[in-house]
Amino acid sequence: MPVDLPNLRDVAGLLTEDGRRVRPGVLLRSALPASDDVVPADLAWPPSVVIDLRSPYELRHGHPLEHLEARLVNLPLLQALRPGNQDSESLAILYRVVLEDASHLLVDVVHEVADADGPVLVHCAAGKDRTGVSVALVLRLVGVPHDDVLADYLLTEHARGDIDARLHRDDVEPIYPKSFYLVSAEALAGVLDIWDEHPGGVEDWFVDAGGDFAALDRLRKRMLD
Repeated sequence: MPVDLPNLRDVAGLLTEDGRRVRPGVLLRSALPASDDVVPADLAWPPSVVIDLRSPYELRHGHPLEHLEARLVNLPLLQALRPGNQDSESLAILYRVVLEDASHLLVDVVHEVADADGPVLVHCAAGKDRTGVSVALVLRLVGVPHDDVLADYLLTEHARGDIDARLHRDDVEPIYPKSFYLVSAEALAGVLDIWDEHPGGVEDWFVDAGGDFAALDRLRKRMLD
């Protein structure tokens, strides 16, 4: 029976530090979609680009939205993620691993959002960790304040039951620490602090990771009213 796509939301409406507003229908985020998910009629759908942040192991059965006329982009932020192969002790460490090992892929996420010609859906499995870091970077780069980016991340707490059902977490023995299933303000705040404390802030972090200021201009033109 079709159900609502878990943890799906448009990040529209967030205000930047200079008073501009994030445009609707540009950047969507969600947990792992299914082919028959129900999507609210007022949401921009289908996406023109689907950015899947999962690892090759997680993609072994294909992508559930491959029937759509969307361009599927795989950017595996945790390349080796699979049962029994995760040594991180906490979400805070896991998020730092993403920044240290996959900064070039985060740059690719930004470029995909900046250059798409329609709605972009970013997802992983829960739509919380890899998606959380990626969307946070996009929002900080367009000027959404630190605390508002963190508040958007924390909205996932309301979807935890639906996420657990989608991933069948109650049906099997946990393959990752149970703490990884939580929404951790501390973990994302640590990422935001790294960007804020980088010389030149998040913009220079992005450039040092392989991005460029022209991409930031394109991103802001697409994202902001």
